[in-house]
Amino acid sequence: MSEKKVGVAILGSTGSIGTQTLEVIEQHMDRFNVEVLTAGRNVKLLKEQAIKFKPNAVVIADESVYLELKDALWDEGIKVYVGEEALCQVVEMSEVDIVLTALVGFSGLKPTISAINAGKHIALANKETLVVAGEIVTKLAQEKGVNIYPVDSEHSAIFQCLAGEFHNPIEKIYLTASGGPFRGKKTPDLISIKKEQALKHPNWEMGAKITIDSASLMNKGLEVIEAKWLFNLKNEQIDVIVHPESIIHSIVQFEDGSMKAQMGLPDMKLPIQYALGYPERLKSEFPRFDFADFTSLNFEKPDMVTFRNLGLAFKALEKGGSMPCVLNAANEVAVAAFLKDEIGFLEMSDLVEFTMNSTEFIEKPTLEDYFELDLSARDKAMSFMVKQS
Repeated sequence: MSEKKVGVAILGSTGSIGTQTLEVIEQHMDRFNVEVLTAGRNVKLLKEQAIKFKPNAVVIADESVYLELKDALWDEGIKVYVGEEALCQVVEMSEVDIVLTALVGFSGLKPTISAINAGKHIALANKETLVVAGEIVTKLAQEKGVNIYPVDSEHSAIFQCLAGEFHNPIEKIYLTASGGPFRGKKTPDLISIKKEQALKHPNWEMGAKITIDSASLMNKGLEVIEAKWLFNLKNEQIDVIVHPESIIHSIVQFEDGSMKAQMGLPDMKLPIQYALGYPERLKSEFPRFDFADFTSLNFEKPDMVTFRNLGLAFKALEKGGSMPCVLNAANEVAVAAFLKDEIGFLEMSDLVEFTMNSTEFIEKPTLEDYFELDLSARDKAMSFMVKQS
């Protein structure tokens, strides 16, 4: 009797992580069924994916292209839905076993909570879910008996290093950062930086938002906050080290002083596959690391004077409560504005700091508080934009 295939829902299937997830699944069609695909507005690619992988259902966020999608998939027998509410409902389908959340930003929170409430395991590529509401989400997952498998390469590395070590206390973790395209630059060098320069990451191929976050080191700051909740750590147990080659993806230091690191070429398909296949390591044809190609590996402290976003994230972590939610909302506004050439690279940190200092602080927010705080923080961030114009 053949083993039942794992039903996968991919939220954000047309983005960088989503498309790579489908590449991984294509290599293991004997193990996985694609049950749900969702996209924001890329109707062309969603149609192609749906016709190829024959999911049970697809969801498009943009209502203006709903009829086009529905007409295109009419003969395929695929259910077509539209909007945020539909996104939260499709993850509850009985055919779905694991939900890979690759939505960008705050938008990932609601459907992830819906999936956890429905008892679905989560492969988490949407770090903002834990940045915003880490305490609530992890507690809910525990109550529902749901596993959260990290997809970010750094958190996947920590997860892999902890395999067989869950009974051994962690002394410290080190999240590695490439340093982005501006590593070594100082503040005067960054005044006139344009989005085209910031979008050229030296090692990873990612979507625009995460690439800008990587250039400003905000991505690493968000990962620091996410790590606290994923691995139940104290703030002082989390550190960041710049490692420009991106070969060591992160490190765990145990109480005896021993350190374990996970290594490999920078390729997001590996952590995606590990999350989907856990606890098994599935065979892959991914390129292999060759020591001859990397005769030295380098490490340095991050420059939090020049790259203030990382320092702001540590401040948000230290303050706790609603502050990480405010940090995230402000950063989403800042990145969107930078990508539209409305503010400069360094002004993104100014905007985030202003918003953190001027938004109401709540020590013990409820889930409803987070949704309200996200909106009010965005309003504050926009008021900073008005002052600048």
